[in-house]
Amino acid sequence: MQSIYERPVEILQNLVRYDTTNPPGNEAACVQYIAHLLRQAGIEPRLLGRNDDRPNLIARLPGRGDAPPLMLEGHVDVVTTEDQDWEHPPFAAEIVDGTLWGRGTLDDKGSVAMMVAALLRAKAEADKAGAPQLPGDIVLTVVADEEAGAEYGASYLVEQHPEQFEGIRDAIGEGGGLSVRMVGQKCYPISVTEKQICSMQVTLRGPAGHGSMPLRGGAMAKLAEVLHTLDRKRLPVHIMKTTRQMFETLKDTLAFPQNLVLGQLLNPVFTDRILDALGNKSRLLAPMFHNTVSPTIVQGGTKINVIPGMITLHLDGRLLPGFGPEDMLRELRALLENGVELAVTSYEPGPAEPDMKLYQLLAGVLQKADPEGIPLPYMLSGVTDARHFSRLGIQMYGFMPLQVPDGLVDTIHAANERVPVAAVEWGTQVMYEVLQRYGRR
Repeated sequence: MQSIYERPVEILQNLVRYDTTNPPGNEAACVQYIAHLLRQAGIEPRLLGRNDDRPNLIARLPGRGDAPPLMLEGHVDVVTTEDQDWEHPPFAAEIVDGTLWGRGTLDDKGSVAMMVAALLRAKAEADKAGAPQLPGDIVLTVVADEEAGAEYGASYLVEQHPEQFEGIRDAIGEGGGLSVRMVGQKCYPISVTEKQICSMQVTLRGPAGHGSMPLRGGAMAKLAEVLHTLDRKRLPVHIMKTTRQMFETLKDTLAFPQNLVLGQLLNPVFTDRILDALGNKSRLLAPMFHNTVSPTIVQGGTKINVIPGMITLHLDGRLLPGFGPEDMLRELRALLENGVELAVTSYEPGPAEPDMKLYQLLAGVLQKADPEGIPLPYMLSGVTDARHFSRLGIQMYGFMPLQVPDGLVDTIHAANERVPVAAVEWGTQVMYEVLQRYGRR
C-alpha cells in the first residue's frame, strides 16, 4: 500500500469531512487528524490555542541548517454553506468523474493537504538517508479562524508565541498559484502582496416623519444617491508596482494588438475606459487599480409607519498597499456629495513591501512543471493571514499550485466548491519541488 504522503487526495477528503464552518470553527478534530499523521511519521507537533476547541498546529522538520527556515501556512476553518444549493454534499468529500467536491477543497484545506503530504515525503526521504536532506527547516503552521479575523489563529500565534517563528523570513500561504485564463493565456498568479482592510461607515440624516406623508430629500433619498454613485463611479486610478510588473510580464507574451491594449491598462488616462470596455471580465482586474468600497449593511428605521431621520451604511473598504485611512476618506469625500458623514470603523495594515526573493523560486518551479503556463506576480484584492505574520518580518507568498478548469475559482466561498483529483496530485509534486529547491544554490 502507498504511504499516506503518496495519497494527498485521501488526506484532503478526510480534512473536508470535518465540518469546520466558522463560526463556530470547531477545528480541534481536524487539527488532531493532521497531528496524528505527523506523529505516525515521527514528527511531534505543538498544539497552541486560546482554548482546546480551536487549536493551531506547529510542526518543524529539521534541515541541515544551511538556509533559513521556510514556513508552510494554511487554515482549516471554512466559510458557511448555508443557503447554497450544492450538487453534492459539501462535507461528504465525494469524488465524481475525477473531481473532489466539498467545502474547503480550494480554500484552504486543499493547500493544507498538499503541504502535509509534501512535508511527510520530505521526512520519509530524510529517514531513508539517515540525515536531513533539506538545506533549512520546514515549519508547518496550520491555523484556525482565518475566515473570521484570526483572533484564535494567526493573530493569537503572532502575539502570544512569536518565538515559534524565530528566524523565518519567507512563507508560503494561500491567495495564488491556481491557473487562470487571462487574454487567452494560461497564467499562474502568485500573490506577493495584498490589499488592506479599511471598513467605512456613512451616516445619512434627514427629517423624520409619518409614513403616510412622504418626504423628499430625506435620509432614504440620500442613501439612494450614495448607492447610485458607488455603483456608477470608481475611486481614482493608482498603478502599483506589483500590478505594473504583472501586466508588463503578461504583455510581453502577447502579439499586437492585444499587447497594446493591455499596456494601456497601465496608463491612468485609459485604465477605466478599458475596464469599462471589458465589462464583467474586469471584475478581477479593477481592484488592482483602485481603492474600493462595497456597500454591505444598511441600518435605519424601526417602524413601518415612521420615516427614519438617520440611516447608516457600512462599506467594506479595501486599500491598496501604501495607502492609509486618510486616503480613503479623501477619495470618498471627493466622490460623494457634501454633507455625507464618513468615518473609518476599522483598519488593518497590510504586509510589508515584498522583496520578491522567493517569488523567483516559485515562478521557476511552476514554469518547469508547466512550460505552457505564465507565472505572474499578483496583488490579492482580499486579505489573508499574511498581514499578521508580516508583523514578525515574515513575507508570505500566495502559492497553492493547481491546474484547474476555467471558472472553478469562482466556487471559492460559493456553492459546488471542488478540485480535480489530478490537480491535487500535480500540486503536491510542485509543492515538494519547492521544498527541494528552497535554500539551494
